[in-house]
Parts: sequence; structure tokens; C-alpha cells
Amino acid sequence: MRQPRRTSRRRAWTALTLPALLGVLAACSADPVAGGGTDAAGPARDASPTPTGPPGTLFDSFDYTGADDPSLATHGWEIRTGGGGPGIKDTWSADGAEFLSDTTAQGGKVLRLRSSTDGTEQGTEQVEVQTTGKNFFTGTYAARVHFSDKPTTGRDGDHVVQTFFPISPSDSSENYSELDFEYLPNGGWGSVGPQLDNVSWYKADPPDRVHNTLKKRLAGWHTLVITAMNGKVTYSLDGKDLFTSSGKYVPREQMDIHFSNWLIDLPFTGGPRTWDMKVDWVYYKADAAVSPADVQKTVDGFHTTGTDYVNTVPRP
Repeated sequence: MRQPRRTSRRRAWTALTLPALLGVLAACSADPVAGGGTDAAGPARDASPTPTGPPGTLFDSFDYTGADDPSLATHGWEIRTGGGGPGIKDTWSADGAEFLSDTTAQGGKVLRLRSSTDGTEQGTEQVEVQTTGKNFFTGTYAARVHFSDKPTTGRDGDHVVQTFFPISPSDSSENYSELDFEYLPNGGWGSVGPQLDNVSWYKADPPDRVHNTLKKRLAGWHTLVITAMNGKVTYSLDGKDLFTSSGKYVPREQMDIHFSNWLIDLPFTGGPRTWDMKVDWVYYKADAAVSPADVQKTVDGFHTTGTDYVNTVPRP
């Protein structure tokens, strides 16, 4: 990643679901041990007034009926519809976020993020989904994500960025923090893809960050893990460490968790195309370094017990 990833942005978000209820779903009572998309199915779930489960833990398998499922806001998620960047400014749309059945997902459901463009600003829609808690700091972040190397429909060649990252609520924060997984199947900012960038930030403006680039085609499912503990941040892909940052390039304040699928620029016109990214599950453990193997063991335990969601991370 040779150029600044993001421009200054207005963090305008619209919650597309009902106001958040008190508490969260009682998903589990103890720490567990241990193929293609179709229409969403299943009724919206009720929320419990008392969260239960392993302390300091977020897990979500995205088992929602749609953007209007009341549980989505209750569980602390919202879909971006406001202005700003990165990418093609002011093109954020809720239309690109769907919750679908998927036989290739471990939990059977996915969050699909679909960006689309016809090569014009007016014909472009980007998509981003984030937590609303702003209460994630040191610990372990993990997600199972499906990257795309080619558009689902239309001509190839767009500079698309498929991402998983915790980030400060404000780009202008005094203690700005951001930790990125960014997959660029066709490259961007003058580079030639495919590539996976890991980026640890100290400041957004002017950009101050360190990064590592893995030049590899990564279409398909992958487990992404970020461990931020003891003055170090380590990024791993499918159990293999890729990059470690330290010094000032570590989290300095609490963050949100984001998933985003966006376009760096518009390199050509000539017909519509769509790009899909999918998320099977997300996991966070506060103040603990959890190995990729133990992350998977814990997630397997949640699925075995039928747990779709748990959140016992303390509020700020």
C-alpha cells in the first residue's frame, strides 16, 4: 500500500433497524470447549435482558433475516449510508448488505457485502457494516472471510478493496488507531495485484503507518486473525503469521469493528459489474492473545452448542 488508504470522512451512519433494546441475546452459558448463497430464512429472534457467556467475548455468525431484523441493531451493528470516503465518496448504500443462507459457511449463514459500479460515480454503490459499541481495544480479533478475485457479474479490472479492520471512531482522534486486512485482487494505488495488505496506523492525516504486502491470489474462504497484546500487533492468515508491528503502531484507544467492500477509483466505463465479499463469523476476545487454533476451537464450540451470538465485552 503506497498511498493513503482513506481520505477524511464524515462518519455518518444510519441504523436501519429498530432502536437497540437493553441487553443482548443470551447465547451461551459457559465458555465452549472443545456450499452457495440463497435467500435469507428464519424469524427474527428476541433479545435477552442479560448477556451471558464467556467474559470479554464477542461472537456473531450473522444469523439475521435482513437489514430490518431488530436483532441486528440490538446486537450492535449498523450499515453505513452516509457520506465521505474512502473510495468513491458519498456512494455508501445499505442495498449492498444482505444476510443469506450459504452452504459453504460454517454457521450456514453469511453477511454478503456487494459493491457495484458502471464506471461512473452516479452508478456506484459501496458497502460497509460496523459495530456500534466502540469498546474493542487490546485482545484478539478474528473473522472468516470469503474474498473474490473476479466480479460476480460484469467485466473484470476494478480496483476493489475487501476489508476487515478495527478502527478509531474518528479519523482526527488524538490517539488514532487502525489495524487493517485489505485484499486487492487487482491492485491499486499504482500497484499490481493480487495482494493482501496488513496495515497498522498511528495517524490518519497525515498518514503515518507501517505495512506488509503478501502477493498472492486469495479467492475463497480464509480465517483472518489480529492479535494486539503486550505492545505488539500480529496479523495471521489461516494460522500463518504474516506481519508484526510494534512501537507506536499499536492500538491506543477503543475501536469499532468494520467490514467493507469499496472501490479505490473508476478505471473504466462500459457496463455494470458487481463485486462480492462474504463474512461467515466474527470473534473478539478482550485482553487476551488467542492463537488461531484456539480461535477456531472456540468458534467450533459455539456452533456445536447452537450459539449464533454472544457479547460480554464491557461497555466503555
